[in-house]
Amino acid sequence: MTITEEIQSLKKEKNAVILAHYYVAPEVQEIADYVGDSYYLSKAAAETGAQVIVFCGVSFMGESAKALNPEKTVLMPDGKADCPMAHMADEETIRRMREKYEDLAVVCYINSTAELKRLSDVCVTSANAVKIVKALPNRNIFFIPDRNLAHFIAKQAPEKNFIYNEGYCPTHERMQTEEIKKAKKEHPDALVLSHPECAGAVLELSDYVGSTSGIIKFATKSSGKEFIICTEEGVAHELKQKNPEKKFYFTDTLPVCPDMKLVTLEKVLHVLKTGENEVHMETELGEETRRPLERMLELAR
Repeated sequence: MTITEEIQSLKKEKNAVILAHYYVAPEVQEIADYVGDSYYLSKAAAETGAQVIVFCGVSFMGESAKALNPEKTVLMPDGKADCPMAHMADEETIRRMREKYEDLAVVCYINSTAELKRLSDVCVTSANAVKIVKALPNRNIFFIPDRNLAHFIAKQAPEKNFIYNEGYCPTHERMQTEEIKKAKKEHPDALVLSHPECAGAVLELSDYVGSTSGIIKFATKSSGKEFIICTEEGVAHELKQKNPEKKFYFTDTLPVCPDMKLVTLEKVLHVLKTGENEVHMETELGEETRRPLERMLELAR
């Protein structure tokens, strides 16, 4: 029996569902029941009838799935796979901002720890952030933890007063304008598609800015045949699957998230067999984390 067959067999036996982010390795995406960005996977986690969720991603994703499904078992193939940006905000600053600004909404990017989510009014993903921020009655927005996404949203919601936090995604932050210009020179007909976690200077060079799913959708619908992709290279798998006749290029310094790449088929099989790396959450933390997540799902509908 191959490793894939073994995973499929155990999945049926344990009533498990496998969720995978676009940034994990192609072979892991291949065995997943649902592959998507953070918003899509949050919805899938909230709606699944399976008793066991194997989340092929990083720790904040497993925490969100557990908060939305407190009675279910959530397993992480690699317990150490984390997101540095998820920790780049703190309780003291949030409390200070609440005291300083009246009519404030603390808007928390889903790429954050459960401890940060519990202190927030609503969660957002890059796919729904603009829609949700515009729908909030509050004028003052303290956006945590990502400054780049915050600046991107602020430009599209000029009626709001944004207070910025200094978090960032190391993988997207590493992208250099010089390398994008070089790729553009080598492929003059290619459109530049970027994730809003990239720095503003990168977004200014882009033909389209959007979430991972937005990038895939744009490339698929576009009449263009060549694209320079400014986000984590794992998305290439889905782009090529959907568009075998199109060409996708990345910068010379390949944007790779080391944590997402910790997830392997062997580890998926291992946690299905053993039940290791289960996500545990105290009842109170789970309830307080679930509130901004459910508000996000409601406002994004």
